[in-house]
Amino acid sequence: MDKKLSIAIAGAGMSALAVALFLHRAGHSVCIYEAFEKPAPVGSGLMLQPTGLSVLAELGLADAILSMGNRIDRLVGNDAASGRVVLDVSYERQKTGRFGLAVHRTALFDVLYKAVKAEGIEMRFSHPVTDREEQGDKVSPLVDGQAQQPVDLLIDCCGGHSPLRRSVLPYVEQRKLAYGAFWTTLDWVGEAFDPHALQQRYDKASVMIGVLPVGYCPGESSKKAAFFWSLKACDADDVRAEGIDAWKGKVRGYWPQTAPYLDQISDFDQLTLAGYGHHTLKTVYTGRVLHLGDSAHSTSPQLGQGANMALLDAASFAFALAASNSVDEALTAHQKARRWHVKVYQALSYLLTPFYQSDSIAIPKMRDLLMGSVARVPPAPALLRAMVAGTLVDPLAPIGLSHYRGKD
Repeated sequence: MDKKLSIAIAGAGMSALAVALFLHRAGHSVCIYEAFEKPAPVGSGLMLQPTGLSVLAELGLADAILSMGNRIDRLVGNDAASGRVVLDVSYERQKTGRFGLAVHRTALFDVLYKAVKAEGIEMRFSHPVTDREEQGDKVSPLVDGQAQQPVDLLIDCCGGHSPLRRSVLPYVEQRKLAYGAFWTTLDWVGEAFDPHALQQRYDKASVMIGVLPVGYCPGESSKKAAFFWSLKACDADDVRAEGIDAWKGKVRGYWPQTAPYLDQISDFDQLTLAGYGHHTLKTVYTGRVLHLGDSAHSTSPQLGQGANMALLDAASFAFALAASNSVDEALTAHQKARRWHVKVYQALSYLLTPFYQSDSIAIPKMRDLLMGSVARVPPAPALLRAMVAGTLVDPLAPIGLSHYRGKD
């Protein structure tokens, strides 16, 4: 697109920072509006899949994020009682050139935020965008009810609870999922743990414990691990009431090797309760407002696709805008390019969640049977590998990106 646009971005999460970089480099005037007084990424560890790494490579940030994160080659899960392997998915890095990268959320944010600052992109903190006013081909973000400078496009990156989503018709309410998780970040302890694997233990689908080596946090020199315990959000207060020692005793009972991690936890204040929701917008834009990342689609973390989907959204719209003759054409092209990948992965995440987080007894038995037998027979391993990598439906070709196969 030859015309240079004025673009406001609501929110300063991963999709916001990535799309700001893409659009600024294309010559557009970009301003980010953020509700917080200063940058405040929330969360612990996450998985960057080959898809997300491909977007970061396109932004020239692959080396920076690789230096902070930790390469993941396998996802392994065992039944807590028997020790039987019920999940074993490998990226087969030597054959495919692909791998996952576990990073702390603050590390990914730091890499993107530093790039945004280095390029002089305007950011306005303490400016929560709660609504907008549209007049013709212009839209004004509303901050505390006050209209800001009109722009050609407003991009909503405010997440799953974004107030800007409510104007999308048909409106899709986020469905709150019953299960969440206690998360914390601890010092990495290598004994009994694979430094290049996400390792999990299950008791049916009601208990899931995980250890993910995530590399480094900004400003720290020691390697870290994300530690999580799955539970119903409504049970969190009861768990806290029983006391930290009782909870740690339960975890040790399921997975004795986690003792060095549990020894680092002295209080529930060290644990963050994460809740999850599911929604998928049928239309990701209305007028001159575009929804990206969790604002457009949110789900459980079972497939580890959240940050990757946000990064893909950012790249998709930037490439669509560059190839289009108008904003309307770009919005349509972006939605078309992302449609099938989003549909498939939202559906898969929704369908697979009960296999790992639910009260069901039958479903996890089915999971263990399938993963212990059928999943080992070709072509099942390749399909599982593609599903985890985010490439079961190729999201890169429709937006003009190639797969990253750089150093690890």
